[in-house]
Amino acid sequence: MLVAEILKGKGQAVFTLSPDTSLNDACAELDRKRVGALIVCQGDEVVGVLSERDIVQAISRDGAGALSRPASDYMTADVIFAEPHETVAVLMGRMTDRRVRHLPVLRDRQLAGVVSIGDVVKCQIAEATQEAESLRTYIAAG
Repeated sequence: MLVAEILKGKGQAVFTLSPDTSLNDACAELDRKRVGALIVCQGDEVVGVLSERDIVQAISRDGAGALSRPASDYMTADVIFAEPHETVAVLMGRMTDRRVRHLPVLRDRQLAGVVSIGDVVKCQIAEATQEAESLRTYIAAG
């Protein structure tokens, strides 16, 4: 399955924030949107990803004071992207190698969506289930 098909199924909604948004406001947005990461954008440019993991590390290092600092102080600035033509297997390898759970998707250099590890696992399960059903049908037709 391709990234484009995942986005078609889940939608292309992307939750973003600006780099100067406080960590406290970012936490509230994560809670409100019920997501594990927000894409940090400066205008139309993706400049980072702020994940729950980034926030936990910020508080661990700097205490509660981190919550008043900007997201740009703690976001992951070395953003790893996905493209619509890539396969789930490629994404799985990239996510595992880089230890990330969210990949912004770029189409023609524009933010087109986000794929999470949950989306990848859901896709893998659906493909395995379909393959098993096809094999059962083939064997039953014998």
